[in-house]
Amino acid sequence: MTEFAHIPVMLRECIEGLAIKGDGIYVDCTLGGAGHSLEIASRLTTGKLIAFDKDADAIAFAKQRLAPYAERVTLLKDDFKRAPSRLKDAGITQLDGVLMDLGVSSYQLDSAERGFSYNADAPLDMRMDKDQYLTAFNVVNEYPEQRLADIIFEYGEERYARRIAREIVKVRQTETIATTAQLAEITERCYPPKERKGRASTCKRTFQAIRIEVNGELDGLKETIEQLALMLRPGGRICVISFHSLEDRAVKTAFKFLEADCICPPRQPICTCGKKREVKILTKKPLVASEEERESNSRSQSAKLRIAERIRA
Repeated sequence: MTEFAHIPVMLRECIEGLAIKGDGIYVDCTLGGAGHSLEIASRLTTGKLIAFDKDADAIAFAKQRLAPYAERVTLLKDDFKRAPSRLKDAGITQLDGVLMDLGVSSYQLDSAERGFSYNADAPLDMRMDKDQYLTAFNVVNEYPEQRLADIIFEYGEERYARRIAREIVKVRQTETIATTAQLAEITERCYPPKERKGRASTCKRTFQAIRIEVNGELDGLKETIEQLALMLRPGGRICVISFHSLEDRAVKTAFKFLEADCICPPRQPICTCGKKREVKILTKKPLVASEEERESNSRSQSAKLRIAERIRA
């Protein structure tokens, strides 16, 4: 199994953004290599950290890494979108901080056998939760052409989506597309030769789109952000790191809704919606990683951090 080589993205900015209290209750929605969780747990005295991850490998690794703080840390193998209900089932209704580091983890990308990367030949998998049924193999070999095109266009923002979907369907009529290398080769040849500047330029968006579909990464993201933000005590903070425009759009939309004091139509003379302002957005523009971090940690290059603070209960 690939070793966890994990450098947490924008660690200083996240810890400062959370404004951690020693006796607070915090949630790390995306445990990964436990880099953020380790820093949160080390600052707690009588407080509690609850961390979620769908990946059993991440849970096993984090259990060892966080062992010195075991009495104040609870690890849950689950999709963070179930966090609001899991927390309430455990009797936790108020939080002091929430952290979300969205997207695929460095460990998952580096584990060739997981099939996330177009730079290594591996079975088409891309599951964050290895217990689930749906894999990239299913998506590539079973989805109708139109659905494939829609996914690649919507989730990958890929301008050659229709061409790529058409070629995938053509190829699978004579052979099974079983590996990342096959998918990468199909994607590359759908690009005009003058636009082929390495696999990242031709494959990144298609692989991203299929990964998002397999793991349902955008499903319910906005709603989960809103639900967790509303569980914060006044003064509690929510920090969300996104890595592509679709994620960032969902975060921005959720924050703007939470900050709005009225959602009635602009020309309506009297407010009838009853919506009240719930948070103050602390990052009018998202924070980005420092130049030094971007140079030392390539995963941070596209990262955007948005922070909001609860203002009422």
